Amino acid sequence: MSEQAPVTGPDFAAGIAVAGVPEGKLLAGHVGEEAVLLTRRGEEWFAIGAVCSHYSGPLPEGLLVGDTIRCPWHHACFSLRTGQALRPPALNDVPCWKVERENDMVFVRGKLPQPRSRVASRASLTRSPESIVIVGAGAAGNSAAETLRREGYQGPITLFDPDPDAPYDRPNLSKDYLAGSAPEEWIPLHPPAFYTERDIHIVRNHRVVELEPGEHRLHLDDGSTPEYGALLLATGAAPVRLPQVLSSILYLRTLRDSKAIVAAAASARRVVILGASFIGLEAAASLRARKLEVHVVAPEARPLERVMGPELGDFIQKLHEEHGVNFHLQQTATEIAPGKVVLQNGDRLEADLIVAGIGVRPNLELAERAGLVLERGVSVDQFLQTSAPDVFAAGDIARWPDPHTGERIRVEHWVVAQRQGQAAARNMLGQQQVFDAVPFFWSQHYDVPINYVGHAERWDRLQIDGDIDARDCSVQFIRGDKVLAAATIYRDRESLEIEAEMERTPAL
Repeated sequence: MSEQAPVTGPDFAAGIAVAGVPEGKLLAGHVGEEAVLLTRRGEEWFAIGAVCSHYSGPLPEGLLVGDTIRCPWHHACFSLRTGQALRPPALNDVPCWKVERENDMVFVRGKLPQPRSRVASRASLTRSPESIVIVGAGAAGNSAAETLRREGYQGPITLFDPDPDAPYDRPNLSKDYLAGSAPEEWIPLHPPAFYTERDIHIVRNHRVVELEPGEHRLHLDDGSTPEYGALLLATGAAPVRLPQVLSSILYLRTLRDSKAIVAAAASARRVVILGASFIGLEAAASLRARKLEVHVVAPEARPLERVMGPELGDFIQKLHEEHGVNFHLQQTATEIAPGKVVLQNGDRLEADLIVAGIGVRPNLELAERAGLVLERGVSVDQFLQTSAPDVFAAGDIARWPDPHTGERIRVEHWVVAQRQGQAAARNMLGQQQVFDAVPFFWSQHYDVPINYVGHAERWDRLQIDGDIDARDCSVQFIRGDKVLAAATIYRDRESLEIEAEMERTPAL
């Protein structure tokens, strides 16, 4: 999904004065027609592609942490030495160039070979299961499969997912894709050849119905019983569904769901969205981009107040109202019928299309039937290991010990799931990598992005720096004397700095 940025700045191939690049400064320039970022640490010089491979974020506006660069938009992380994508949401590497110093000048010459997955024998790995099975091809499952191959695992990898389209970029389904500004070719995480070349076998349209941890065996809905050496449960979550079964009520979780809403929107004039969740509000913004009349019905007094606090909740409501969204707050639907939604105050809303965004529930049925320890999610340790040997869990279902809050938490964020997939893969290979990433997510409302780092289920006070209405602010969520989380609007660098500080800060 990364795009070639227009070249600006100095031509690094022609050379630049050493004094023009102070240590730690990020300088944007180009080599030929390719945008390049130049920087140095001490006497070491680095030149890598200046465009993030995720959503084409500007890496020169990012943050140096050690010998890595972090993207300001969605906090992807790349190695300055190799260009390798070290942390999601970026999945693809960026190019690297050779830097040569001649007296008081430095020159960027020659693109370096892209790093390859480590080729390792089974004997060289700390642990090498005979086979690895991943249940779920979403954020966590896809990330785990990729990481296993990057780490040199050569055994069989099989992903099971009933979704015929997985793996794909789920966050885009409620944002640009639903709005009509992202083509469908952007949605797959990789082309099919990516998985073929890495010998990653994806089994779609089949569901895993039983797990026997003691026997290291699965049962599929077709009656087959494959075995595994190590298993990752990454079954994700499913939308909470209304008791009414009407063709006019649509949900938004899968690519097919998003396509169904797009198709219905083509002949609709008015849509009613039930729920002022992130998904509900992003869908509202996307459907306004399609010129539909949008009504949002929700029981709370402010949208997203429980997560974002009252001030940001008020701002988000006003932002949507400025774009023509009608809110019906502190209301629920008492009747849903074809063409109408009746509210508890008696108001009747005509509806050509109804989208329900009232939350999700983790898919725990498989884990529960297998006898795994549950704790409002699948309970895992710091290595993402479940209560069963050789069974790991990641993503929306996993509840883990978070070192930043000192609590056991479960988080339904795309980037968290991807990073847990990485950690789980390495731990299936015996690396004993503690999962200690700071949670991160982003939400897009029209032209306003909101970045959120950390995790705050409850807080004592909010500390606001800047002007929320001017779309230039940082809102910190504080309990005691510790910043648990921060939401920022158009303060991308500050969001990265807060994340880095949280990584250095011990738990409560």
